[in-house]
Amino acid sequence: MGFDGFVVGDWNGHGQVAGCTNESCPQAVNAGLDIFMVPTGAWKPLYENTIKQVKAGTITMARIDDAVARILRVKLRAGLFDKPSPANRKYSGKLELIGAAAHRDIARQAVQESLVLLKNNNHILPINPSSNILIAGDAADNIGKQSGGWSITWQGTNNQNADFPGATSIYTGLKTQIEAAGGNAILSPTGEFNTKPDVAIVVFGEEPYAEGHGDKDNLEFERNNKRSLKILKTLKQQNIPVVSVFISGRPMWVNSELNASDAFVAAWLPGTQGQGIADVLLADASGQVQYDFKGKLSFSWPKSPLQTAVNKGDADYSPLLPYGFGLTYKDESTLGNNLNEDSGVDISNLAPLSIFNGSFKTPWRLFLNSNSEQHQVASNSVKLGGITYRTEDKAIQEDAMQFYFDGTAANYIEINSNFTEDKVAYIEANSALSFSYKVNQIPSSQTYLAMKCEQGCGGELDITSDLENADLNTWQTMSIDLTCFAKKGVDFARVTSPFIIKTAGELNVSVADISFEPQSAKSAVVKCE
Repeated sequence: MGFDGFVVGDWNGHGQVAGCTNESCPQAVNAGLDIFMVPTGAWKPLYENTIKQVKAGTITMARIDDAVARILRVKLRAGLFDKPSPANRKYSGKLELIGAAAHRDIARQAVQESLVLLKNNNHILPINPSSNILIAGDAADNIGKQSGGWSITWQGTNNQNADFPGATSIYTGLKTQIEAAGGNAILSPTGEFNTKPDVAIVVFGEEPYAEGHGDKDNLEFERNNKRSLKILKTLKQQNIPVVSVFISGRPMWVNSELNASDAFVAAWLPGTQGQGIADVLLADASGQVQYDFKGKLSFSWPKSPLQTAVNKGDADYSPLLPYGFGLTYKDESTLGNNLNEDSGVDISNLAPLSIFNGSFKTPWRLFLNSNSEQHQVASNSVKLGGITYRTEDKAIQEDAMQFYFDGTAANYIEINSNFTEDKVAYIEANSALSFSYKVNQIPSSQTYLAMKCEQGCGGELDITSDLENADLNTWQTMSIDLTCFAKKGVDFARVTSPFIIKTAGELNVSVADISFEPQSAKSAVVKCE
């Protein structure tokens, strides 16, 4: 390739290479990695193991010399050996430059020029700012959502507008210009109003995410929970023109939302300068365009939720909208209101999801939680506070888990993933949570089976009577319709913990063979129709 820079790994990413751990990965070095990113305590054993691997010949000295040369070459090119230290450089310590007006102006310009107009039926845009304008959607006045992941926090979640000093929400940017023109801006995230508006701008989109948490198994927006679509349709049913502003870090399958919109703008993640959207969507006081749309699709827009690999130049290239698409105010809209809304996703052959079957299946892990302490299980017996765990033999050696809760505190065991997991397909496939269990000692207090999802959502079911009525020391099977958990508040698009047992009492129970079983809801022991 002729590349003479250097290659850096990502946060302990080498530990995910087959045969590697965070503490040892000669495979990565031999494949061309020049710098490990190892921000945890694993750095020291990784350092020591790498030296051993070089001495043993597993990694050649030539590969180490090449890595060192690549790193030094880039540093020399950057002049790092001739520059003063960072503390002595030109702009060091000049905090007044952070958020400077000139920088914000450039950011606002970037918003103006990156918006992509996908649809503009009857030239509804630009909007007369002197109108009565409803501004709806949960992203309208949410700077965190319009900024996305890696904003304040890693995933960009749990942020408030106050966490972004000097920033402007999309609603505030619109409101400022609308009121200056003599119009009326009505903020209503749910789309409700007292006086019928002339037009509605609905701002909606993906929740913030970064790597891992943003992974999805298909591109359908708000799969199985069409909150935003409901707002669009409700407004359309009242003959209110609808302009959709879609916030996302990627193209999504939004055919239903496109059909329910008169105009549709892909706004991506505009960040802190939300007023840049008002600059383009609103006309000036004389009714003329302030800023025309300049943005073009840098990704092809999918025509189905499964069209994840759609690249210009492919023989079967057939997206909904091609790479480079983007209307201006002079163009005629090409999208009607009759796009196919059938996802085409076949769930009839969905395979069971094995969570524990003698061992934990990736990405699931077991944690004990007692008295605010947490411990990840990595051995065949562990005691933490009021919980004791050990492996047990069911059909073969150590294929089951036994948990003893001593009743001294509110204790729970939890199987979780380091990231959120999109398991909506299992709801759509009428699945049940199935597991084998053996009651060794009946519970002395209420016992719950629970699931958790990102940002504090979750739900629990009381299984006390099931355990009390079970035959002691006898393996049996429990199956629960996943809808039961959904009705309790579990969002299956962002599951973090699919299996939790919690009790404040004394209980001894063994568990094995945990899975999501498609097409099993109707035959489940516990149903929630």
